[in-house]
Amino acid sequence: MARSKSSREWLERHVNDEYVQKAQVDGYRSRAVYKLLDIQHKDHLIRPGDVVVDLGAAPGGWSQVARELVGDKGAVFALDILPMDAIAGVTFIEGDFRDQQPCDKLREALNSRVVDLVISDMAPNLSGMASVDQPRSIYLCELALDFAVQTLKPGGNFLTKVFQGEGFDAYMRLVRENFAGVMTRKPQSSRSKSSEVYLIGRDFRV
Repeated sequence: MARSKSSREWLERHVNDEYVQKAQVDGYRSRAVYKLLDIQHKDHLIRPGDVVVDLGAAPGGWSQVARELVGDKGAVFALDILPMDAIAGVTFIEGDFRDQQPCDKLREALNSRVVDLVISDMAPNLSGMASVDQPRSIYLCELALDFAVQTLKPGGNFLTKVFQGEGFDAYMRLVRENFAGVMTRKPQSSRSKSSEVYLIGRDFRV
């Protein structure tokens, strides 16, 4: 079946994207790694020895970075609705984060360990209708925050992708209720036309 004009244009942009090309050269699985690396450079969220949970992990770029940074004394746990090729030192659970069973499996894998950092690059499958996509996105962000609140150690940190729009301000207030410091980041590798930003919650309040 022939591709639509919009599909062809997206594919051309993707193939010619400097960060897609850079990821291939650097051995990373996605261009999204440079968003995390940019944030890490500014905010130093991931430290050697940390326990990190990566939500919405596939194809695994963020998990690759987290595993490199936590070192052998740290641990990375990843979850996604899509399958993900194995990464040495990363425990992966396949399942829908909106369902209870995958979340229970993730908690079992943690084995009562407290978490230093929860990172989430989750996004819903986009329909192109803001009235549908934005509530779905905010709902995933709320689930990620709820998981962080349940698993983070005192003083732990949280990083999540959020799309600006309806519900953004209310979500920001929720994050502020749980963390001593909250800030937004727009990484250089984030496409300028995208409404995505990344929220950082620092110093979890128990």
